[in-house]
Amino acid sequence: MSVMRGLSAFPITPATPEGRVIEADLRRILTRLVRAEVDSIGLLGSTGSYAYLTLDERRRTLEIALDVTRGRVPVIAGIGALTTRDSVALARHAAEAGAEGLLLAPVSYTPLTEDEIVAHYAAVADAGGLPLCIYNNPTTTRVTMNHALIARLAALPHVEAIKMPLPAAGTIADEVAALRPLLPEDFVIGYSGDWGCTRALLDKADAWFSVVAGLWPDMTLTLSCAAQAGDATGTRRTEERFQPLWDLLRRYGSLRVAHAAARLMDLTEAQPQPPIMPLPEAEIPALRAAIRAMEA
Repeated sequence: MSVMRGLSAFPITPATPEGRVIEADLRRILTRLVRAEVDSIGLLGSTGSYAYLTLDERRRTLEIALDVTRGRVPVIAGIGALTTRDSVALARHAAEAGAEGLLLAPVSYTPLTEDEIVAHYAAVADAGGLPLCIYNNPTTTRVTMNHALIARLAALPHVEAIKMPLPAAGTIADEVAALRPLLPEDFVIGYSGDWGCTRALLDKADAWFSVVAGLWPDMTLTLSCAAQAGDATGTRRTEERFQPLWDLLRRYGSLRVAHAAARLMDLTEAQPQPPIMPLPEAEIPALRAAIRAMEA
């Protein structure tokens, strides 16, 4: 089975304001994910601050994660970078260090053409030689991937999955049905945007790339299993506890909310990397209430 399937937990990367990863806090957060036996760990995703850390700190983060997991939970390493050169270097390091998958966003200051995106993915996938997930995140990359582009990328060697945003229009079921015929057999279609991902699993998506699982792996895994089993009633009953937290995620973004929650849970004192500012202090009572609802 593909390493990309199921529930992938995306943790924060606790770091000092100077961008130095706080190893003890990272180990504490990752140990919770290993104990919960999530299907994979999505290290250095957007919530993991990959865009705000140096290449050396990203390598160090991966090495710490692989030491914590020791093969018990697959690690998918985020390798998005401004240049193909840097993404290739990160992909090679990930493969040599022992990661089991790669996650690549087409990051660029200058808008990319479709041919440039395909060439970028081809070079990085070839360099890493690991199962690679397309990170389709137009909110941060400003790259909108149409179905034809996704099909071109999916045809490349080693590209095995896509991390989709929730659709701006139409239903997830319609989107999955439209994509399936364009993609190789067993290609993994997964979604991010936690508040819509149980619906995605109920509508036969293959994976949930989850921010909340990075802090509450056990509860999120229970919810994911119910949705994957097609238990709409059980899913709805369980996800009611998540709703206050999801409301905050939609309003303030995962980076701010997840860091603030980790601080309240005594997992770290780290804040988001500047210039990203912390969750407004006025929202901390709402976050405390959301955490209580989750853990009730």
